[in-house]
Amino acid sequence: MNDKLRLGWIGTGVMGHAMAGHLLASGYPLTVYNRTKARAEGLLACGARWADTPQEVARNSDVVFSIVGYPRDVEEVMLGEQGALSGLAEGGILCDMTTSSPELARRIAEAAAVKGCISLDAPVTGGDIGAREARLSIFVGGDKEAFERVRPCFEVMGKTILHCGDSGSGQKAKLANQVAIAGVMFSVCESMLFAQEAGLDVKQWLELVVPGGAGSVAMGTLGRRLLGCDYAPGFFVDHFVKDLGLCLEECKRMGLVLPGLALSEQIYRMAQAKGHGKDGTQVLLQVLAELSGKQWRAHA
Repeated sequence: MNDKLRLGWIGTGVMGHAMAGHLLASGYPLTVYNRTKARAEGLLACGARWADTPQEVARNSDVVFSIVGYPRDVEEVMLGEQGALSGLAEGGILCDMTTSSPELARRIAEAAAVKGCISLDAPVTGGDIGAREARLSIFVGGDKEAFERVRPCFEVMGKTILHCGDSGSGQKAKLANQVAIAGVMFSVCESMLFAQEAGLDVKQWLELVVPGGAGSVAMGTLGRRLLGCDYAPGFFVDHFVKDLGLCLEECKRMGLVLPGLALSEQIYRMAQAKGHGKDGTQVLLQVLAELSGKQWRAHA
């Protein structure tokens, strides 16, 4: 008899499909919902059960995970009329892994408590590769006992797991991460553009820099993608603009001025306006080149 937690999964996009797949492969009974059923077919073929609504997912689950697009989507799948909370039995756990609003995370936790349930906010970082290779970093906010209960699931999906504090703390930790990523993306793209325009062999230059103090995970992964003008999304520009907007909202609440963050948000909005919303965040390089009347070229 399988005594593992019954899991529910809402959102089978770029990252969610891989994350849910790891849980399924580890033997957890899994019920899934996605707005477009076709995107869940791979999981269904491996034994997952389909549900027509988030509410139905929760009726068949002890723990319901979600990773969707925007805070409004989180609110709908968790708190909506047919949301997960409406179908969750007393003692059940909601665990939203979307990068969302700390305030919304607290609100979901309060609503869950009224029903005798618990909510965790557990956004992740690591992108599509980290999701596929089960080496995500996971920032968790909420009840410590519930965190420990769900920890084995987190360990199936990620390598670095941190309980950050009470409800909303996971989201705050992830937003701090996004502030750092915004700066790193500028350093990767501006340095590569400079190297090209200076007439260097950009491919050789990149291999020299990546292992050194100026290198980064982003430079080693996205930098190498950029050598081939590969703008496929590990993380969508649209979602990064959302994240940076959430960061700026928190800055307003804290009375904090972060000029680099504000500039990054503006440039990524520019990328959105140029039709790059569904491209990966590394498309920033193309946008920066255009600001100088230049063109980024492939460097095989």
